[in-house]
Amino acid sequence: MNRLWTPAWIVRHVAMVVLVVGFLGLGWWQVTRAAGGNALSFGYAIEWPVFAAFVVFVWWREVRQTLRARPPGDAQPPADPAPPAAAGAAPVATTPAVRRPVRVVRTPAAPADGADDAELAAYNSYLSWLNANPGARPGDYPG
Repeated sequence: MNRLWTPAWIVRHVAMVVLVVGFLGLGWWQVTRAAGGNALSFGYAIEWPVFAAFVVFVWWREVRQTLRARPPGDAQPPADPAPPAAAGAAPVATTPAVRRPVRVVRTPAAPADGADDAELAAYNSYLSWLNANPGARPGDYPG
């Protein structure tokens, strides 16, 4: 419970109270305007309490999430410890292996009509030179 009384949480509590009181006050103000004949205020009279309820919902969800989280110094023992490996046996992996992303190699598509574009070839040559010379500036291109 002490986790909810840190300076950050005190600011959250105060912000929640200020927002809820403010939203409910604005809702009451819209009710008085609606009673005075302003038809548009009926919608706002409903909208402001909904905003207040949303603030309370988000605050309550954050409180529950914080209370469910384990304190930083609290270590949990493994649920199912692995049995000791026999001599000469391969150790059993208890955590899943990390999958490396697959590298996709794309080959340039040939033009549909089979014609070579000289401008495209020059641009590809320029890009290849820039890739081969990472510290070079575009103005250093010899071509």
